Amino acid sequence: MPVMTYREAISEALMIEMDRDETTIIMGEDVAGGAGGSSGERDNQSGIFGTYPQFHARYGENRFIDTPISEAAIVGAAAGAALGGLRPVVEIMFADFIGYCLDQIMNQSAKFRYMFGGTARTPMVLRTAYGAGLSAAAQHSQAIYPIITHIPGVKVVVPSKPADVKGLMLTAMRDDDPVIFFDHKALFGVSGEVPEGDEGIPFGVASVSREGDDCTVVALGRMVHFAETVVDGLADDGITCDVVDPRTTSPLDEDAILASVEKTGRLVLVDESTPRCSVASDISAMVAQKGFDFLDAPIEMVTSAHSPVPFAPNLEQEFLPSTDEIEAAIRRTLDY
Repeated sequence: MPVMTYREAISEALMIEMDRDETTIIMGEDVAGGAGGSSGERDNQSGIFGTYPQFHARYGENRFIDTPISEAAIVGAAAGAALGGLRPVVEIMFADFIGYCLDQIMNQSAKFRYMFGGTARTPMVLRTAYGAGLSAAAQHSQAIYPIITHIPGVKVVVPSKPADVKGLMLTAMRDDDPVIFFDHKALFGVSGEVPEGDEGIPFGVASVSREGDDCTVVALGRMVHFAETVVDGLADDGITCDVVDPRTTSPLDEDAILASVEKTGRLVLVDESTPRCSVASDISAMVAQKGFDFLDAPIEMVTSAHSPVPFAPNLEQEFLPSTDEIEAAIRRTLDY
């Protein structure tokens, strides 16, 4: 299989679908570099994260659309376009800005199928970048996928690997409901093998990247890489763990998580979001309710601090979950 970066895997998935389906369009701020300079021409900088290389030249103004700086207008226009027969992919640069278009997500696109008695569909994908670790400070670094996971009617994707981002993006663009797709800013340069072709990965199906008998570690996004590093190191001490990456938080693969916990008897949850009402707390409650008899030790949660994200690099590292904290949590479960 070819090796590509997370960024390249996104680009490949988008290009596959743009080539396959002419109703697919892309909208967002500066996706084509804007046209505000003296020349009045697009500079095609591929968006601020470099995920649209030469898309403007390939697809033109009608399918690759630079928008005004208005998240509410972008998502509102996309929801209307989806109702009208297009399949828009819209970018909100930073997940922190979703507050500006939350009404268009929560009260509009998420509700159309329900409020119109199943006669309407809203095939819209909203891409956004989240996460700390790059000193982007409190307004550009939050992990807010739990807030969106709470909303019925939208599907939520939080990938960790290049192969997953390609397959899940293809599925998202072919789904007839709104999908919110969270890309961690620190993962764009991560490389991995990516299958060729245009086969999607189903939503609600977790990936198990490490297998073991002593503990189940459920992690999301960038934290999957942290968890894998810890589990690989613990193998030297004869400790083996499952690493379960849900990949989507709504729908959530409860069966895979419960099956792993039934096997290991222990559960550690690693989640970059802050602890109150996090995905970690949601999964913890689900396992306590449906798999209590499987547990041989209390559930451990490793999350970010309940704090705004600090700008100072040293404080930001203290804010985030660390490999040391993950290892300590696993070892605590083994003491019971």
